[in-house]
Amino acid sequence: MGDVGGLRERKKRQMYRRLSDTAIGLFLEKGFEQVTVADVAAAVDVSKPTLFRYFPAKEDLVLHRLADNEGEAGRVVARRPAGSSPLEALRCHFLDGLARRDPVTGLNDDAEVLAFHRLLYGTPSLVARLHAHGERDEAALADVLAGEVGEVGEVGEIGEIGGGVQARLAAGQIVAVQRVLARENWRHITAGRGADGLYPEAVAVARSAFAQLEAGLPHLA
Repeated sequence: MGDVGGLRERKKRQMYRRLSDTAIGLFLEKGFEQVTVADVAAAVDVSKPTLFRYFPAKEDLVLHRLADNEGEAGRVVARRPAGSSPLEALRCHFLDGLARRDPVTGLNDDAEVLAFHRLLYGTPSLVARLHAHGERDEAALADVLAGEVGEVGEVGEIGEIGGGVQARLAAGQIVAVQRVLARENWRHITAGRGADGLYPEAVAVARSAFAQLEAGLPHLA
């Protein structure tokens, strides 16, 4: 039964990927508004009801490409090495992303990545859905940080509700900094800078940004 279940899951993941990749290809070629869900279903040779079982909304076909990154900050903090602070773990993770030219950091000049970014940020309904994606990231990080706040005694001093607010405020600041860093890198790339040439500057700016976070959130540093 385990093999059957595993095969079923693999086929499901493959269908998610196939539908999303096909849709994104059509959106890039013809424009998001010009392509219907029926067009995507026909291109993959499935029915519309079948497609909607995988993706309830048209925007989800695009955002699926970011699914693996959702909640990443929270996971980085939760799985950090012993003796590493939350902000240290997040800084190292972001710097590693820059070194790998991870598209999430904005430091990637691959033509396909740039085209995807233009689709994402140039479509109002996708920008709105991306905002919701960011809110879920914030919430997941806040849940993890709530334990960190408790460990340093702030919950005991200002109460359980205050501790939750402290965690949410910290998560909001961290996610905002990462978003601004990525958007700045992407802005430079779209202006014609190469990722390799921009890398040293991106690293310096990221280090400075995380230093500001550490100064403002010393209990997480």
